Amino acid sequence: MEEIVLKLPQRAREKQKENKKFFSKLRKKTPKNLDYQMQELHREEFQRTECLQCANCCKTTGPLFTQTDVVRIAKHLRSKPQKFVETYLRTDEDNDLVLQQLPCPFLGADNHCGIYGVRPKACREFPHTDRKKFQQIGHLTQKNVAICPAAFNIVENLKAQLAAKGW
Repeated sequence: MEEIVLKLPQRAREKQKENKKFFSKLRKKTPKNLDYQMQELHREEFQRTECLQCANCCKTTGPLFTQTDVVRIAKHLRSKPQKFVETYLRTDEDNDLVLQQLPCPFLGADNHCGIYGVRPKACREFPHTDRKKFQQIGHLTQKNVAICPAAFNIVENLKAQLAAKGW
């Protein structure tokens, strides 16, 4: 898995133009049943993929924290929300709450999440490949294929399936 993760940024760069064109077309001409197809590809991929072998998302990117996330996680840590924010988060250029540092401070050496049961919504939904109206998040998915081997595989499988149907 480590070798796959190391090669992923290069593989994603090689597919960048192709993916940009693909997602642009996907947004303009959405195939029938795309959400169902994506949910199926997502399910199949995550039957083969073990996230704990990778955890690249937790090592290289951080989620956005909603106010609901902050309150829930602070309560779990037996902390005040403001103290949680001061200790772990910062406000970025888009005025979003994000982690102060990477890798995620809640990621253990064994790639387990120390706050898994109360993790942010963005973490629960990552890599967002089973989300409804998938065609609307092409920009996000293009970023995620460079981070997540599963997302990369799902997009490649989607492209192959649609090409086979003459889309």
